[in-house]
Amino acid sequence: MLLTALTLGFLGSLHCVGMCGPIALSLPVVSNNPLSRVMGIVAYNGGRVFTYAILGFAFGLLGKTFIIAGYQQALSIVLGLLILSMIFLPHRYKQKLEFATGLFKPVAKLKTGLSKLFIRKTYSSLFSIGVLNGLLPCGLVYTAVAGAIALADVQKAGLFMALFGLGTVPAMLGLALTGQKISLELRNRFRKVVPVFVGAMAVLLIMRGLNLGIPYVSPELDKSNCTKHHCCAK
Repeated sequence: MLLTALTLGFLGSLHCVGMCGPIALSLPVVSNNPLSRVMGIVAYNGGRVFTYAILGFAFGLLGKTFIIAGYQQALSIVLGLLILSMIFLPHRYKQKLEFATGLFKPVAKLKTGLSKLFIRKTYSSLFSIGVLNGLLPCGLVYTAVAGAIALADVQKAGLFMALFGLGTVPAMLGLALTGQKISLELRNRFRKVVPVFVGAMAVLLIMRGLNLGIPYVSPELDKSNCTKHHCCAK
């Protein structure tokens, strides 16, 4: 799953190019020299990875409560099915879902905070932009969070999300340095490829939950660990 996190981030970064490209291309420059620009971009991406890691720890703790309660396999299957349903859900219904869950107000506040940070030209503000950027609604991040929950381990979930974030860095770094040469049409094409990788992640979660005994893909549930936590599947 940890290798999957890095792969999901790297391949899914095509999505980041399309969605977060405008932010990466308009980052405030601390100094005009090339080294300063690279350091600023690294600070921004470091902020994103930091946020993803914190989200991983938080949702890993949530997943741990499920494994203690004995619902680890069911949780993995449900998360996989939920991701698949979101892939095929029409866009207009996704917008309604966001409205129903009350995401608009928090997102508006995040964007206001981001706009204020863009006025400052410091490395700390660039890091903070990355931190807030990591909190913006993103289907790809939701998919990674689902994987972190399914791990049901706080440390592994944090590492999972951190590796996912690191996987997105090469594309975002390349975009920030040479983004003016990447057309909007090409970036939009990249975004269309993402559902394939997200779907693969969903299938992997479902297979893990089925406990088929396939190494790495659907490993058999550790019965000793299950007994320890009183969570063996009936």
